[in-house]
Amino acid sequence: MIVEPVTVAGLRTILRRSGPDQDDTAFVFVHGNPGSSEDWTALLGAVGRIGRAVAVDMPGFGRADKPKDFTYTVEGYARHLARLLDHLGIARAHLVLHDFGGPWGLAWAAAHPDSFASAVLINTGVLLGYHWHYMARIWRTPLLGELSMATTTRAGFRLLLKHGNPRGLPGPFVDRMFDEFDRGTRRAVLRLYRATDPAAGAEPLAALLRAHPRPVRVIWGARDPYLPLRFAHQQGDVFPGAEIHVLDDSGHFPFADDPDRVEDLVMAFAARVARPV
Repeated sequence: MIVEPVTVAGLRTILRRSGPDQDDTAFVFVHGNPGSSEDWTALLGAVGRIGRAVAVDMPGFGRADKPKDFTYTVEGYARHLARLLDHLGIARAHLVLHDFGGPWGLAWAAAHPDSFASAVLINTGVLLGYHWHYMARIWRTPLLGELSMATTTRAGFRLLLKHGNPRGLPGPFVDRMFDEFDRGTRRAVLRLYRATDPAAGAEPLAALLRAHPRPVRVIWGARDPYLPLRFAHQQGDVFPGAEIHVLDDSGHFPFADDPDRVEDLVMAFAARVARPV
């Protein structure tokens, strides 16, 4: 795998890439909150044996620029993803999405149906009727959100991530996420959550995606406290024929707490969509 800086639309970020660079079809991995392209290191290397695979730190996260004037909305991230794919010469994308990467990536897919090839949804998707989880409600509240961000310590971050993760998360994974959760990322998170109403945008997004069916595999940690299991099954209403795989002992980050199982599921799907019968 190659890790290198790249500048897209004036914003500097980190690109991780694997597989044949010349292909204009690629598996595109999009992280969520908190996260970065490093979430995908193992899967990128594996999928790169099948085809071109790329991931970047999205604005406000990881080692990407975190400007105050970026549009920290679902639409803003979808537009940035479109610019990224154009910059990389990717005309057709198989999406692998997690957390907020789901709304960002699926908003791009709805706006670019001819370029959208397939999707793996890992604890994310179109969230019809979704109500914010308890941390999101704190972040969306003025002053309380700022206070929460200002007082989040490494120990508190670890404690928060123990909730809903019965298998436990690897220590280095949690430490890396906290190291990336700097002032710029905390500001980006507050702005993103305050600008987003997932329930309001879900039905129009679902209608656009239903009009252009694509192969979809859903992988869901059943113990997710932020996105309950019912939303995994709901993806079948948006993506007819979606294959839904529930990991009973996983939480919100199944690629971290059950990496072998997730890799098996992603690789089998990637091999099939890369070489359709």
